[in-house]
Amino acid sequence: MNTELTTTHVESDAQIARENAAFEMLQRQAKMFASSSLVPKEFCGNLANCAIGLSIAKRLGADPFMVLQNIDVIHGRPSFRATFLIAMVNSSGRFEPLQFRMEGTEGKSDRSCVAWAKSKADKTTLEGPKITLEMAKSEGWSTKNGSKWITMPELMLRYRAAAFFARLYAPDITLGMLTAEEAIDTAERDVTPTTESKLFTKPALAAQPAQVVEVETAEQSPVLVDVAPVTLVDQIEGLIKSSGVNWLVALDVLKRNGITDKDSATPHTADEETLSHAIKFWPSIVKLTTKGGAK
Repeated sequence: MNTELTTTHVESDAQIARENAAFEMLQRQAKMFASSSLVPKEFCGNLANCAIGLSIAKRLGADPFMVLQNIDVIHGRPSFRATFLIAMVNSSGRFEPLQFRMEGTEGKSDRSCVAWAKSKADKTTLEGPKITLEMAKSEGWSTKNGSKWITMPELMLRYRAAAFFARLYAPDITLGMLTAEEAIDTAERDVTPTTESKLFTKPALAAQPAQVVEVETAEQSPVLVDVAPVTLVDQIEGLIKSSGVNWLVALDVLKRNGITDKDSATPHTADEETLSHAIKFWPSIVKLTTKGGAK
């Protein structure tokens, strides 16, 4: 009996010693990375962040420097880059290289991507969920100013399809973390509950109401003056004048990115939803048309 207790005590002491040694080694490694100027700013000079990054690398069996280079901290949460996640899936040894099946018309809402790979164990084909541009629009991924879904939808479809595949078939690789691209797309979503469901109501896109302002006359007596309302058409015409982008060119950009499928020769003949989308994405439209040289 005493021999068993002594053996257990010795083993417990040895385990504690190993854990302490491993922790000290982790601290020394983290200190080295934190003092380097080659690591991203979230890790440079931050011993704790480096220690966490090294712990993640150990869990994945990956090179620590590669892991630190491919983690982005978005709104306080670490996120893997999609390219890193694809590399981890391909190097896991469980799948043949990840492939992407593209369907639908490029630039249209039915454009879709499915990430798939064959299992090395039994050669079965594993497919991830289908990602479409319509889904990106409905989920709000492509409705943010400067969204990469507007400027490079083909690449974003592949990135999102790969993330869904990894989360479904290799959750031990994702460690429950989003990709950086997902974190950016979902970080600003408003989930405040309302008394009326927004699923069955269409938000009104009415023009701004007329304002009443007070103007002082020479005798200092107030006079109420009606200010004409600023309509959606007025706003569009102002954007056209300031940027020089033709309405038909702007409409073509919206259609090619699956934001609208409606035709209109002028802003005056466009419906309110199209006008509203055009105003929202005008900075991206200007950027695209400037790059392409179309005006």
